[in-house]
Amino acid sequence: MERYMAIIYPFKPKLSAVSTKVIIGIIWLVAFGLAFPQCFYAEIMTDNGMTKCIVAWPDDVGRKHQLTYHIIVIALIYLLPLIVMFVAYSIIGITLWSSTVPGDHTNRVYHHHQVTAKKKFVRTMVIVVITFAVCWLPYHLYFILGSFREDIYQQKYIQQVYLAVFLLAMSSTMYNPIIYCCLNQRFRSGFRLAFQWCPCIKATEGDKLKLIYPSTSQLIRN
Repeated sequence: MERYMAIIYPFKPKLSAVSTKVIIGIIWLVAFGLAFPQCFYAEIMTDNGMTKCIVAWPDDVGRKHQLTYHIIVIALIYLLPLIVMFVAYSIIGITLWSSTVPGDHTNRVYHHHQVTAKKKFVRTMVIVVITFAVCWLPYHLYFILGSFREDIYQQKYIQQVYLAVFLLAMSSTMYNPIIYCCLNQRFRSGFRLAFQWCPCIKATEGDKLKLIYPSTSQLIRN
């Protein structure tokens, strides 16, 4: 949303420090609220010599509670972010694609450079959305299936399966910098400048110039 506001409404003032702290506080409260039921009903049990941590929902309507809880979690932390990302990036992509940058429009090299920059931006945003969707889907499917078939939690390698889907979901936060670094030249320059203390990374004067005087096409990509 911050990127959406910066590109679609570039002249509007950014969020103040107080507003940013309030938003961060709300995010933490929502996250705490979503995680609390699992913490509250969590139990440690021993099954065939293996120690497991399970969420024991109330016996009377436990399956109903469990299914309702996971549907709410999926809606808030998967479907809603996915919809917001898709809509925001779609509007950004359409806005940038239909916009023109001042310059010599008769110059074929300029026109080709501009089109290439827009294609890179759209490709980057599509990859970001797909990565988020793919990383989190197995995690949510795991719990939805568990709501209908509780016996899957008793399977021999279910702990390993859970850890695999959990780590895949958590890893979604590390892919965006990698995607930006692969597809964005200005991001790579910033990366080299930030880690130039490392012996294997060398920053050049060109990297500094790209950050101080970004070209028109680089502005479009960012």
